[in-house]
Amino acid sequence: MRLEPVGANVTLDEAGVSLGGLVVLRGISLSIGPAEVLGIAGPNGSGKTTLLRLLATLARPDQGSGRVLGATLGTAEVYAIRHDIGLIGHVPALIQELTLRENLQHAARLAGEDVSRIDRALRVVGLEAAADRKVGQSSHGMLRRAETARLLLTRPRLLLLDEAFSGLDISARELIDTLVERSVSAGGSVVMVSHDATQLASRADRIMHIASGRIEAAA
Repeated sequence: MRLEPVGANVTLDEAGVSLGGLVVLRGISLSIGPAEVLGIAGPNGSGKTTLLRLLATLARPDQGSGRVLGATLGTAEVYAIRHDIGLIGHVPALIQELTLRENLQHAARLAGEDVSRIDRALRVVGLEAAADRKVGQSSHGMLRRAETARLLLTRPRLLLLDEAFSGLDISARELIDTLVERSVSAGGSVVMVSHDATQLASRADRIMHIASGRIEAAA
């Protein structure tokens, strides 16, 4: 087994994931250091989202091994570091029955953060006037802004972005960029996945390509 690189926030060693008997990821090896932005490019169905779920500790490796923020994947250790992981996925991680403000209050309390910072976070992402809208009454752009505000509050050490720029206007994309820059400046790691490698080119320190569940090349 490979030795974990000194200082790496994430290491995967020949990791694989199967879902419902179907092999989705196979032989994935990578390491991500502090203050590094890694881009993962690949077509739809290539395994990008499952890879993010593995890094978020929401999927378990059934082959190989991995460590995230010092916790071994597939063990109870991951529960201690989940509050240090921020994920923006295809489906917003927001509670439908709550307002945008209430969602931020819930996230702040879970992370042990000061709820008095919520109003400022809402102003930063341009949601001050919409703070009392329920999730179900909010547009896709508003939900992405609310998730950005949540991550500004919780300050994750590992930021995972799944097609984060899809369907966003320029100002909302700038907010995501700000979130990435903030994470990197604090020594965190960022993983961005997209089917469009051009979206990653100006943002990632390096880009890896995935197809049929395998890493094909790195740039």
